Amino acid sequence: MFSFHSIKDYQSTLLNGQTTCVEAVSYYLQQIEAQKHLNAFLEVFTEDALAQAARLDALQLSGKPLGKLHGVVVSIKDVICYKGHTVSAGSKILEGFTSVYNATAVEKLLAAGAIIIGRNNCDEFAMGSSNENSAFGPVLNALDNERVPGGSSGGSAVAVQAGLCMISLGSDTGGSVRQPADFCGIIGLKPGYGRISRYGLIAYASSFDQIGIFGTQVSDVALALEVIAGADDFDSTVSHQPIPAFSESLQNTSPKKYRIAYFKEALEHPSLDTEIANAIKTLITQLQSEGHTVEPVAFDLLDYIVPAYYILTTAEASSNLSRFDGIKYGYAAKDDFANLTDFYKKSRSAGFGKEVKRRIMLGTFVLSAGYYDAYFTKAQQVRRMLQETTKQVFGNYDVIIAPTVPSPAFKFGEKSNDPIEMFLADIYTVFANLVGIPGISIPLFKHSSGVPFGLQVMAAQDNEVTLLQLSDSLLQNKPL
Repeated sequence: MFSFHSIKDYQSTLLNGQTTCVEAVSYYLQQIEAQKHLNAFLEVFTEDALAQAARLDALQLSGKPLGKLHGVVVSIKDVICYKGHTVSAGSKILEGFTSVYNATAVEKLLAAGAIIIGRNNCDEFAMGSSNENSAFGPVLNALDNERVPGGSSGGSAVAVQAGLCMISLGSDTGGSVRQPADFCGIIGLKPGYGRISRYGLIAYASSFDQIGIFGTQVSDVALALEVIAGADDFDSTVSHQPIPAFSESLQNTSPKKYRIAYFKEALEHPSLDTEIANAIKTLITQLQSEGHTVEPVAFDLLDYIVPAYYILTTAEASSNLSRFDGIKYGYAAKDDFANLTDFYKKSRSAGFGKEVKRRIMLGTFVLSAGYYDAYFTKAQQVRRMLQETTKQVFGNYDVIIAPTVPSPAFKFGEKSNDPIEMFLADIYTVFANLVGIPGISIPLFKHSSGVPFGLQVMAAQDNEVTLLQLSDSLLQNKPL
């Protein structure tokens, strides 16, 4: 019976002849079919995946060099382009659209020998915190089908949580990888802005968006990051910093005393669940007893983070989503229309869902004459203040720790009628996107309600090595 623990162990069994890529893919195809009620996959690439697996098995037998992700079974969020395959961003507006090119991340996955098994369900255009906004129905949390898996990358998170693939790719604009990872009890990494090329990622808010990685082992996430990160001529915002050997950095087991900061205001915020706050406070005490420096840092901008985030991201969304008009591709209104403007209105009204339309309208409003300076300009000023504060913090500390979410996974419908309450679910994750730093959610705790919750760790720009090392040590209960 095929089983998966880590990429390293799996590739050892491949090299020892104990399993094959075809056997691995066949196993996951069976699991996806058996758990299709979770709605984690919008499409399964059965024939492509089996054909790729057979090619990789033949490559191994030939004795030729193998890629770092040889045989690794991956799923991708339905906002990442894969040539010759449908991509819909969880929306009716992209009905029937087939990608004509590969995202750079996909190109690198395939070049490293990965097998892409399917595309994952998500909140429409990555807008949501519960995966209730998909045009193709909600994704169910595999641990409790009555609870949301988190969003917007809920399908990608559940695919890993339920054992439907080895790792998966999502996207994180304000927590859309870290928050579902928290709700599903797995690891979710958002690298620093620009670490992974955004070419081929359908844009929500271009100065915030970043492809992220889900896994069950920090070593697997580190290896995937090592493969897909790096410069790209197709993305002018991508980082040109050298790519460290992330996976090898985890093999350094020398104990280290970390300098850790936390925002006192975050742990005392009225929206934070008491159990989550107490669990993190207990961890802080434990780390201090082990000789680490763990100190509170004054942070009086917490209540400005979510408003600034939603002003800026909706403004960018208003611009980015203006291209979806039903003319060249996607959903087009079939009703009678008086003129081109009427056609646009009918196509976009029927093609976009409620949450996407809400954010487009909000973004258009904050960019409009008379309100631009009052909202958009001030939000940019807040963002600049946050960036300066963050630089000062990382001048004295290695990492910042915080809750990932204010409450554990909630039940379907619990917050869907209150957009403000739903927006506030992002209070702890949007910070990393506003300032462009890497963040990760690691599953350390369990709530009395029976569901897991995690710890969020953030590091300075281009310092994913420290982030991964500390996270791995915490998960493995190693001396830090």
